[in-house]
Amino acid sequence: MNHSFNLLEATHWKDYELLDSGDGQKLERFGKYIFSRPESQAMWSKALNPSEWQNAHALFQPSGEESGGHWDFKKKVEEKWSMNYGDLKFWVMTTPGRHLGVFPEVASHWDFMADSIRQQTTSPNILNLFGYTGLASLAAASAGASVTHVDASKKSVAWARENQELSGLSDKPIRWIVEDAVKYVQREIKRGVKYDGIILDPPKFGRGPKGEVWEVYKSLPSLLEMCRQCLSDNPLFVIVTVYAVRASAIHVAQAVDEMMKKYKGDIESGELVTREKSANRLLSQAVYARWSSK
Repeated sequence: MNHSFNLLEATHWKDYELLDSGDGQKLERFGKYIFSRPESQAMWSKALNPSEWQNAHALFQPSGEESGGHWDFKKKVEEKWSMNYGDLKFWVMTTPGRHLGVFPEVASHWDFMADSIRQQTTSPNILNLFGYTGLASLAAASAGASVTHVDASKKSVAWARENQELSGLSDKPIRWIVEDAVKYVQREIKRGVKYDGIILDPPKFGRGPKGEVWEVYKSLPSLLEMCRQCLSDNPLFVIVTVYAVRASAIHVAQAVDEMMKKYKGDIESGELVTREKSANRLLSQAVYARWSSK
C-alpha cells in the first residue's frame, strides 16, 4: 500500500480567512465578523499591529477547563449568520466551547470526497461519524451520495438539519441519527449494512447520549475495526481526522493501514493546515489519514 505525507490546505474559501496568529492566539474572519481565539500552537509573534487585533468583534476567554470559557464581545454580533463554501450554505454562531460550527481546514476533505463520489456511476453509501453540524454530510450528499450522519449531540444534529435546508439540499438522501458512534456501528454490523465510504472526525474526549465515554486513544482502534466490518467490497475512501491530541499523523495512518490491509488502495496522511494572510505562515489544525481506492 503506497503511503504519502502531505500538508493539506483548504484553498477555496471566500467567507473564511486566518488573518494572523501568534502569542498563543489566532485572528480569524468568519463571514463579516472577526474573532480572536486561543491557539496554543501559535508559538511565534503576531505579525499584525495590535490595532488590527483590537478590531475583533469578540475574543474568547478560556477558563481552566478543557474547552470551557466565555466570549468577550467588543462589537455587536448577530446570534447566527450564514456562510458559504462553494454551493454549501450553513449557519455559524459563537458557542460556549470556543467553536463556531465550522472547522474551515476540513474543507479539503469535502472537496476530496465530492470528487470521488462524482466519479461513480451509482450513488455510494457514506457514513459520517461524529458528524457535528453536517458540512461533510452535505458535501457528500450534494455530490450524489446517500449519507448516514451520526452525532451524539441532539443540538448539533438539529443544526445540521438547518444547514441542509439552508443549502437547498432538503431533497437529498441524508439520515440524521442522534446516537453514540460506537453503539451505532455495532448495530450496523449486526444488521449487515455496508458503506462505500466512512468519515470519522472524533473528539479527544466525549460522552454519548446515555453517558457513554469516548477517549480517542482507547476508543478509536476498536471503532476502526468495527468500521472495517461495515465496509463494502469495493470502498471508495476512509477519512480520519484527529484534533487536540499528541498523536502524529504517522500513528493515525498506521491505524488506518491496519484497518484497510485487505483492500487495494493508497494512504495519504499529514496535517490539515491554514495559511495566514498576514505573514504567509502555516498553522497546523489537525492530523489526518485517508485511504482511497486505486
